[in-house]
Amino acid sequence: MALLAQDSAVPSALVALMVLRAPAWACLLCFTSYKERMRICQIFIGVQSRELQKCEEAFAAAFEGLLDTEINYDERSHLHDAFTQMTHSLQEMATARGSFKVAFPNAAEKMRKVIAQLKEVQACIPPCGLQEVARRFRCRGCYSTVCDLPLDCPVQDLTVTRGNEAKFSCTVNFELPKEEITYSWKFAGGVTGAPPRGETELQVSFREVLRWAPREADLIKPWRPSLGELLAKPEALTLSNQCLLAAVVALASAGTTLMVWMFFRWYFQGS
Repeated sequence: MALLAQDSAVPSALVALMVLRAPAWACLLCFTSYKERMRICQIFIGVQSRELQKCEEAFAAAFEGLLDTEINYDERSHLHDAFTQMTHSLQEMATARGSFKVAFPNAAEKMRKVIAQLKEVQACIPPCGLQEVARRFRCRGCYSTVCDLPLDCPVQDLTVTRGNEAKFSCTVNFELPKEEITYSWKFAGGVTGAPPRGETELQVSFREVLRWAPREADLIKPWRPSLGELLAKPEALTLSNQCLLAAVVALASAGTTLMVWMFFRWYFQGS
């Protein structure tokens, strides 16, 4: 177990070799980690062995045939599981003191058989469209791609007589996703004949109404009732109007009382 924990002892030259030979590992790089691959070689020949470089070269040579492998995008998880099982098997062979020169080619051959049993990549159907069912995963670069086709399909003209029914259909030659699909239609102006004269006049009138702005004389002015109107129309005595009327009466009463008191004071002082 101590042998597996010494990953940090990998020579820097071997790390550089991994970077330079990365394209040759292809699918192996996509579905296994650097730590897992180094662990396998260390178990086979030892951490400090001078044969580590040869082990890496043998690993790369065994899987060169999978460089240009393409699989159905939905089969990625299955292939990942197969590579995981392969690494466990190689570790068991290394622990049993097997030879990596035999183990690596056998493991690569088993992976070729696994890939051959995966669901095939569906062909792209021209001339257009985003065809997710034909999406594929490429081991060279570890990425997925779809058909190299234009997204917009050719437009089909449909000619009908004015007033008759026009039926449009949206169909494609390839399988659409199972999720709910939303359709949207856009009207291309300028491809139909001129509308009837009555319809044009109605549209002009409608635009005039939308652009109409009320004149100052047409604006409704707020109603400000006088005291006489308030007394003549009891329904106009709202709560605010009642408060205002009470304030006016109180102010008038106070003013009258003050004037009478001043008059009598002046009168008696003069006497």
